[in-house]
Amino acid sequence: MKLLFSRNPNPRLAVATARYLKAEVAFEFASPMAPGQAERYQALNPNLTVPILVGPGWSLWEADAIACRLSRDAGSDFWRGGDDEPDMIRWISWGKERFAFACDMVHFERGTKQRYGLGPIDQALVEEGLRQFHKAAAVLAPELAGREWLVGNSISYADFRMATFLPFNDVAGLPLDDYPSIRRWYGRLEAIDAWRDPFQGLEAPQLPLVKIEA
Repeated sequence: MKLLFSRNPNPRLAVATARYLKAEVAFEFASPMAPGQAERYQALNPNLTVPILVGPGWSLWEADAIACRLSRDAGSDFWRGGDDEPDMIRWISWGKERFAFACDMVHFERGTKQRYGLGPIDQALVEEGLRQFHKAAAVLAPELAGREWLVGNSISYADFRMATFLPFNDVAGLPLDDYPSIRRWYGRLEAIDAWRDPFQGLEAPQLPLVKIEA
């Protein structure tokens, strides 16, 4: 199998998952939206986005689906089954709709738009993103106060998914220090090599630098 990826948040999540699971995949940097590349990738993912997992005669897109497939192939409980599966899916769903969504709102304005010259920072959207971040963090923080991971007593894909945008907090500037239990939980993720630097040893061009507004 081959995993097509970039350094952006969701592809990074897929690469981190594959490396954490020690999945038997080859990694290939891809840019489906680059000029002249659409035809090459259209059949693999009609959305022209990465990550894409490619096998003989098939392709699978979306980071969560890829994580499920790789975890099952590895025989790992990283993607929970049994009685823990509904709890894991609850956190994946809530995280995408609440916590990660808020992180993305802020990161898009302060990070993505500035990397790719998509216009000035919209401060109203930043403020709304920060408002939603605090609202979500107020739910997440008490949950993490009494345990190390979101599901059961060990790490799961729910932890990776919840933290999708936090590796980019150097530009997003989310106030994680306001929530010590979230800060400690993310510190545990940062101690995992596959999460901290999933691209180690891979051919993966760096993201464009963030252009600071004058």
